[in-house]
Amino acid sequence: MTPPLDDLERLRQLAIEQPEPGVTRVIAIVVSAVFCLAVLNLVRRGRLREEYTPIWLVVSLGIIALSVWFDGLRLITRAVGAWTPSSTLFFFGELFLLVLCLNYAVRLSALSGQVKVLVQEVSLLREELARARDGDRRA
Repeated sequence: MTPPLDDLERLRQLAIEQPEPGVTRVIAIVVSAVFCLAVLNLVRRGRLREEYTPIWLVVSLGIIALSVWFDGLRLITRAVGAWTPSSTLFFFGELFLLVLCLNYAVRLSALSGQVKVLVQEVSLLREELARARDGDRRA
């Protein structure tokens, strides 16, 4: 037998309103701060291009903001109709990864096209070079 809707709504509110342990908040802040520093270090060393920096900085600053202002996460959880703040974070993490994968697929498709054109051009140049060498040998 399914519980009445009022009971489900109260259960949902209880799940949303559960206090988060202080340790969880501190760990989230430390991890996102370390992540932010890692991104800046990768840019400084030239291992991450500057065009990707804003994306990763926004992600790390967003995690810091939600760790500090946990009520904001609860507000978002209520807005999307989720049961727990952790499921909201998981959902938006999955959404972010989906967009990121699509972005990389688009870039990879463009690069594949460029590689195909370059291979064709190199092939034509090699053929031209071979003909020029044959012409020099005959002369």
